[in-house]
Amino acid sequence: MDGLIYVYGLVPAKEAANQPLPPLQGFDGTGGLYAIPMQEVTAIACDLEPGTYTEENIEDRIQNEVDWLQEKAFHHHETVMQLSRLYTMVPMKFCTLYKNEHNLQTAVQESETKITRAFSIITGNEEWNLKIYCDDERLKAKVSRSHPEIEAKRAEISQLPKGRQFFEKKKLDKLVDAKLEEEKNKISESIHHDLSDFAMQGNVKRNWSSDVTGRKDQMTWNSVYLISGSETERFLERVQQYEQDMKETCWEFVASGPWPAYHFSSFS
Repeated sequence: MDGLIYVYGLVPAKEAANQPLPPLQGFDGTGGLYAIPMQEVTAIACDLEPGTYTEENIEDRIQNEVDWLQEKAFHHHETVMQLSRLYTMVPMKFCTLYKNEHNLQTAVQESETKITRAFSIITGNEEWNLKIYCDDERLKAKVSRSHPEIEAKRAEISQLPKGRQFFEKKKLDKLVDAKLEEEKNKISESIHHDLSDFAMQGNVKRNWSSDVTGRKDQMTWNSVYLISGSETERFLERVQQYEQDMKETCWEFVASGPWPAYHFSSFS
């Protein structure tokens, strides 16, 4: 076929041979998925109709059609989720396209060592995400009351003439904000270090803004962990313990998974 090939992910060839591919709908909503065997690696893909889908057409729709983008991104995510339940899978990013099978095979062959190494890393393991949220105002009030440097500064300001107090209080507000961020980072880093003991790997991601989360409280920490299936229960119990111990002190923990190993398969 002369159209583009849309690739969802790469799986070990032996697994693909032993586990038939289920009937799943392709990206265009009409065709289905199929396997492309390549020695040690098998790609799970679908064809895109030539003329209807081009690289330029897809890029334009990603930039300009929000509803279409949401629908297709959801399709990609759900398809990769279903496949990752069946196979050890290196998931590909949304809209990973190849002009033909030869180009795909060349790309896989050039990175076959990395891909097979990724298979060995993620086999039998699960990716879990942890987001930590904090009520900044409540923690800020606590920090403002208890931090010795802030207390010393406040006492110093109280001894100044009224005119100077106004400007020094502005500086004090900035100091409180800085100590708030220090406290949030210190607590989050300590928790991340502790939880990493349950994981084979743990990575820190960029925090999401309130516009993305839709929450009033701030995301303080965002991390992913690659965890052995045998350690998952202990990891989640530890997160639950943090939730119980710290809920009354303005912290909330949201663990989710298992996810396809997006963050621990280097080829993706």
